[in-house]
Amino acid sequence: MRDLLIVSIVLIAAVMALRKPWIGVMLWTWISIMNPHRYTWGFAATAPVAAIAAASTLAGLLMTKERQSPFKGAPIWWLTAFVIWMTISWLAGVDPAGDYQLWDRSFKIFIMIFVTLALLNNKYHILAFTAVTVSSLAILGAKGGLFTVITGGSYRVWGPPESFVEGNNEFALALIMTIPLLHFFQLQVQHKWGRHGLSAVMLLCTAAALGSHSRGALLALIAMGAMFWWRSQRKGAMGILIVVAVLSLVPMMPEEWFSRMETIETYQEDASAMGRINAWIVAWEVAKTHFFGGGMSYQHPEFFFAYGTYETKARAAHSIYFEILGNHGFVGLGLFLCLWFSTYYTAEWLRKYTRDIPEAKWAGDLGAMVQVGLVGYATGGAFLSLAYFDLPYNMMVMAVLARQWVETRGWERGPQMPFLEYAGIWRRKAKRL
Repeated sequence: MRDLLIVSIVLIAAVMALRKPWIGVMLWTWISIMNPHRYTWGFAATAPVAAIAAASTLAGLLMTKERQSPFKGAPIWWLTAFVIWMTISWLAGVDPAGDYQLWDRSFKIFIMIFVTLALLNNKYHILAFTAVTVSSLAILGAKGGLFTVITGGSYRVWGPPESFVEGNNEFALALIMTIPLLHFFQLQVQHKWGRHGLSAVMLLCTAAALGSHSRGALLALIAMGAMFWWRSQRKGAMGILIVVAVLSLVPMMPEEWFSRMETIETYQEDASAMGRINAWIVAWEVAKTHFFGGGMSYQHPEFFFAYGTYETKARAAHSIYFEILGNHGFVGLGLFLCLWFSTYYTAEWLRKYTRDIPEAKWAGDLGAMVQVGLVGYATGGAFLSLAYFDLPYNMMVMAVLARQWVETRGWERGPQMPFLEYAGIWRRKAKRL
């Protein structure tokens, strides 16, 4: 039954995407982030649903007259340069054939990012894209949070199978980045029960992140929480919510969780932490001796035998910065950092420029929450290999599209109200009657 439901949704949306390709973007986003087919047990688990979504969207892109240039802001030019350099680095790397699968997977994600930028062009599209991105993880986070609360945090929470965030650490960071975007929608909802419901989901996502037992996620959660409070329009209420979350969730965690978190201070005694530091040292040395880096992966035994300080076992970088440095060299890391600095600046522009424009307030809220999410990514990503994961690039798309909408004064081109705004209008009319 579950297989039929997933496949039916994919096929119906794929057909609709031929005429309205922006629907294909939503379908791709849902599949690439949530991986719903991986939660089935029959034929749908291995069905090429992502390929179907991409193919139908690309076909719709070729047929529609509403497509635009995807180069809508500085972050996109930095992304273009990074993708080109990534491809050169892969071809010049140690093992292009062995690295092809990761390059292919990452390149497809980036291609769909450009397709998304070419097809989404109004407020409704931006909000729908944000909603699909957020809900794809929030649903799993709420489920994982309930599991954590029920079991008292005794078991770890894992992400979608065979995805970038399958691991407990990676999934925790993805949820942490999702929380501020949930708050963005909370700011748009006027009904108090809707806001309370979103608060509950945010709390459950936080519980799921803690239930991952990830030390990097804890650091990201602290950094994001501080930024969250700083960017909040209601610092008092947000401060109370953060305190309530800490007092209600942390005490219920088991002794094993506290023991693991304490190793942050004694990392020299932790084999896992020292293995990561060793991988960072190797990444640095590879970048120094290989201008293009090691390729899509620098985890080759010869590098670790030559440059390993604490051990010679090849390990993942467990850091977006050292992952990019080892894979693509100093030039690749420079492009990667410029991409995110540019995205953060775009979000800051949104926050400041829309401050006195009531019609564009939602764009300012989105920019502020994208900034909060990026702080979580920058902090937690220092300890996780998530340089090619969809979510931060989707956040970049949100900021770029919202800024373009504001710059072209999108509110003057006519009403483009999402479902929640329509629902609010009809609710107010019903009250008058």
